[in-house]
Order: sequence, then C-alpha cells, then structure tokens
Amino acid sequence: MKQLQDKVAIVTGAGRGIGRAIALAYAAEGAKVAVVSRTPSTVEAVAKEINDAGGTAIGIACDVGKRDEVFGAVETTVQAFGTVHIVVNNAQGFGTESDPQPSTVFVAMEDTNEDEWEYTFRTGATASLWFMKAAFPHMKAQGYGKIINFASSSGQTGFPGNTCYNATKEAIRALTRTAANEWGQYGINVNVINPALETRAFEKWKTARPEFVQALVEKIPMRRLGDPERDGGPLAVFLASPGSDYITGQTFLLEGGMHTFA
Repeated sequence: MKQLQDKVAIVTGAGRGIGRAIALAYAAEGAKVAVVSRTPSTVEAVAKEINDAGGTAIGIACDVGKRDEVFGAVETTVQAFGTVHIVVNNAQGFGTESDPQPSTVFVAMEDTNEDEWEYTFRTGATASLWFMKAAFPHMKAQGYGKIINFASSSGQTGFPGNTCYNATKEAIRALTRTAANEWGQYGINVNVINPALETRAFEKWKTARPEFVQALVEKIPMRRLGDPERDGGPLAVFLASPGSDYITGQTFLLEGGMHTFA
C-alpha cells in the first residue's frame, strides 16, 4: 500500500520547484493532487506530468493573494475528488502586487516598502490562513487532516534586510502552532518546513549575490543546498503520512544542519 493511497492533496506553488517536487512525490505515493499555482500553463504541465505517469491530478490556476480564488481552489478540489486530506502552503509572493519579484530583495528595515509588506503578508501568512480555513470543515468532518506550511530560518534568525519576508514567515509559524493546539482534537496535524533548497529564488540570489550564496553553502555542514525532489519531497510525504500522526505544531529544518535551534 502506498503511503498516501486515496488521499487528496492540495499543493500551492506547485508549478515549479519545491511545490512541483511535492506534488510529484504525493502522486507517486497514491494521492490525488490538486496542482495549484498562479500560471495556468505551469499547473497544467505538472498535472499532465502526473497523469501521464499514471497518477491522478488536476491543475488549478489560483492567485493565493486573492481570497475568493483560494476558497475557489479548495472548492474545485472537493468537487473533483470529494474532499481534501492534505494542504501544503508553499506559495509565497515577493515584491509588490504591481511589481512582483522572483525572490526577496534586500532592503534596510527603515526603508521597508509598505506595499511590499502588505503583499508579502497577503501571499504568505494570510494566504496560508485562507487555505487552512477553507479546508478545515472538510478535515474536521472526516476527523483527519494534514497541513504543511512553509516558513524560513531567515525569520527565526532575523536575517538582515529581509523584514517583510522574515515577519510573514514567523507569522506562519505562529499560525501553525495555534492551529495545532486548536485542531489537534479533530485529528488535524499542522507542521512547518523551513527549507534550504535549490529553488528559483536561490538561482536569482546566485546571480545577484554569488558571494552570499557561496558563504551560505559553506555554512551548511553537508556543503550543499538541498534538492527539491531528493530532499523536499520525502519529508513532505512523511508529514502527510500516518507516520506523523503524533507530530504537530513542529518546525522541521530541512537545511542540511545549517541551524540547530534549541
């Protein structure tokens, strides 16, 4: 029996990178997957990749910064597959709504752009809350749910020049702990992954700040950034599987040992 046989999963930001890797891993373990991202062509491509491999997936174009689209994505999933068991909140916007960026842009705290603050929060912590609220009635009714949110050790350490991103990622961790405390009684597990994986954002950082990325890799005991499929997918499968049924409210550092917080 596959670990996620007949489970229904929603994975956001699944058009590329970590989200795509998780969607593929879930499908390989038997889950029916809603591939959610903002660009229709990418979600359709990933859904097709899953279906062509013998899995089951649908693509849903959704801007996670828009509440109606978030609730609509959950409803579309339920209409297609009957319910939702797993939600992975991986999507995160950067920059501003009028000028989105592929990754964070380092700015001193006193120069924080408040439009960037609002957009980063809306596509991060607020979007995670929306997906959780939309999925909750289905999870509560069946007495089972797995929610995996994404944060960052950048927020835990207060990394300089990353005010908006740090704040929304720590808000996501607080949201996760609160949901874990309130929803555990309904059989719903809520956990966080803090990744240091080779992603589109890291590629942009390599171009813009190669010395920073090199120093980061040298700080990692394993001397490499993680790979989304090799390293990200398996952890996300575990946190969505029965093996994690007694784990909730925790932050998992998928960083090759870069940080060892007490």
